Amino acid sequence: MVPRYARPEMTALWEAEAKYRIWFEIEAHATEKLGELGVVPPSAAKALWDWWATDPKIDVEAIDAIEAVTKHDVIAFLTWVAENVGDEARFMHQGMTSSDVLDTTLAVQLARSADILLADLDGLLEAIKRRAEEHKYTPTIGRSHGIHAEPVTFGLKLAQAYAEFDRCKTRLVAARAEIATCAISGAVGTFANIDPQVEEHVADKLGLTVEPVSTQVIPRDRHAMFFSTLAVIAGSIERLAVEVRHLQRTEVLEAEEYFSPGQKGSSAMPHKRNPILTENLTGQARMIRAYALPALENVALWHERDISHSSVERFIGPDACITLDFALARLTGVVDKLLVYPERMQANMDRMGGLIHSQRVLLALTQNGVSREDAYRLVQRNAMKVWESDGRLTLLDLLKRDEDVTAALGAQQLEEKFDLEYHFKHVDTIFARVFG
Repeated sequence: MVPRYARPEMTALWEAEAKYRIWFEIEAHATEKLGELGVVPPSAAKALWDWWATDPKIDVEAIDAIEAVTKHDVIAFLTWVAENVGDEARFMHQGMTSSDVLDTTLAVQLARSADILLADLDGLLEAIKRRAEEHKYTPTIGRSHGIHAEPVTFGLKLAQAYAEFDRCKTRLVAARAEIATCAISGAVGTFANIDPQVEEHVADKLGLTVEPVSTQVIPRDRHAMFFSTLAVIAGSIERLAVEVRHLQRTEVLEAEEYFSPGQKGSSAMPHKRNPILTENLTGQARMIRAYALPALENVALWHERDISHSSVERFIGPDACITLDFALARLTGVVDKLLVYPERMQANMDRMGGLIHSQRVLLALTQNGVSREDAYRLVQRNAMKVWESDGRLTLLDLLKRDEDVTAALGAQQLEEKFDLEYHFKHVDTIFARVFG
């Protein structure tokens, strides 16, 4: 985790103290149920909860010092709790194994992280929707292969982004549900030394569902899906970021990131206004996607368990969630303050002499008796002259002077095919599909 790219609420979920608090809750809830079942004295859970009610400081350094000797993090934690609670603490962890604590804790952390990320997505969707409505009918050029194609509106570009992030939200809701499982099943997952009712009790208290069959660990296909979902969201972030980066290029300059008073773009060139936020988002997206691969590789563990996944998850759990949280917040800010230049959009559309209307002429010729092959040839030979003149010539003028074209289409018919508004007649339909 890089502090520069971290926000406090998400970071707090992954700090050592937060982890140990979840560990305690798991152990105390399990001990509580064991007391109800008569496996341990009810006084054991009472002693734990009475101590917890004093809001004790989690002494991370003391736990680390114990672990330096035991070489086992869960044992170190249990030892530290026993030192503070006293004799009754010996009934903690009855019939449990370390993975019961570690895996259930990770499930809690990932589920709570997902809740923050879902709120982030809601904020982003709100910003995109507002800007899409603002520019619903702002004409701009659609590009394929980076080359002018046909007109769209800037609102449609944003509507597409809204629909994509709405799908991201749906996927994350599903991934959260899939990851939020509890395993308190003991060594190799057979419940030999602990009643399944303990697992059900802990799951209920922590807002989780029980893992149907956990071997000694929760199956890592769940985690692979979770981190893959984060990676897909990162891909969507980069897609919108790259769009902004392209639109901010000097030769295009149809939109750009907000440039705040006092901001500097270059240490050497005072004129520079660089798309640093969206470039940063591209880099963060690469990192988030990179975390998906080790999560996928964690699925294949040996037999009932090994710990080859453990070190991986200590990295990717906090890093992926913290980075995505930051990236979503940053993208929301970019969209919210994005500077949009409709006049430049119009100028860019006009600079190629009407080439963007070539398809309408092609179709009109075919509808007036010209074969598609001949129609394509007639329009293209005029279009290439415009292209090679860099827009100094106009397609409409050339077509009006082409006798083969005018034999099928009159001047008025040709002019009608250069109507920009024609391309926007279904904008309302698309917006209704996206926004309801």
